[in-house]
Amino acid sequence: MRHTKNETSTTTLTRLIKALDAKHPVTITYIKADDSVTIRTIEIYDIVVSAAGDIVIKAMDRETGESRSFRLDRLVSYTVHRTAYVVARPAADDKPARPAHGLATVTVLYPVDCPIAQRVALLADALAA
Repeated sequence: MRHTKNETSTTTLTRLIKALDAKHPVTITYIKADDSVTIRTIEIYDIVVSAAGDIVIKAMDRETGESRSFRLDRLVSYTVHRTAYVVARPAADDKPARPAHGLATVTVLYPVDCPIAQRVALLADALAA
């Protein structure tokens, strides 16, 4: 288990991108908006930067089978597993036509064949913009 307080957010993000690329699930300890702590095993399918500048991890929750979003700065610890994804992700046309009220995100596109460090740099540049 890795504790986010012991590493930079760039290191955490790099490891999560590697998990996404390898399609390995991640168990996270997460602080929710009401300050309660939850432990979830997730299957990451996207990492975006919100309009507020937060890095948001979009993933399928293995327990509920639903899509969830997690802010990187609210992660307490995580473990990357070596198993494969098992939860089916909803089709792209299952998304609502309009974004949820008060939530705006910007998807950061990066080339898949790019090294991890370069993708993290692209994401960091998008945050700075």
